[in-house]
Amino acid sequence: MVHHKLVLEDDFKETYSLLAIHCSEEAYKVAYLINQFVGLKLQRNNRDLEFSNNGLEVSFPRFIYDNEEQYTTYDLVANKCRSVVANVHSSGGLFTENASETVTTRLIPEFKKVDYFLKIISDFELIPLRKLISDINEIKQVISAYPVDVDSVKSKRNLIFD
Repeated sequence: MVHHKLVLEDDFKETYSLLAIHCSEEAYKVAYLINQFVGLKLQRNNRDLEFSNNGLEVSFPRFIYDNEEQYTTYDLVANKCRSVVANVHSSGGLFTENASETVTTRLIPEFKKVDYFLKIISDFELIPLRKLISDINEIKQVISAYPVDVDSVKSKRNLIFD
């Protein structure tokens, strides 16, 4: 009797390009500036990117543009989420003390100084990243933008949006 063995390899890898953007503006303003200077049409997604981290529910704003003519999808997502956690400290007396602290959670923890990521998924092999990076760096409010080697990202699962 012949045994057939099926091997399922990790062939579900999604190929995409990733840009890191340093900018101190709010997410909606960064999307607006990229739309104005680069010519994209980023719109706020109905659902933010949400997940649980150490028992804390965090959500990252997500802006998306699906260019059907060029078969390209652009995803702008914030790397930082600030949450206020309320801690109640009982003093054992008549009054209780309420204290709260701000916790910063990052989507990609190994890039702590990056404010936003622009994920570009395309059916074409070559994407004109140089021009896109140059156009983003022309924005006065953007400190810098540069490509990120996707293989160096340890938490790739956080970049799966669907």
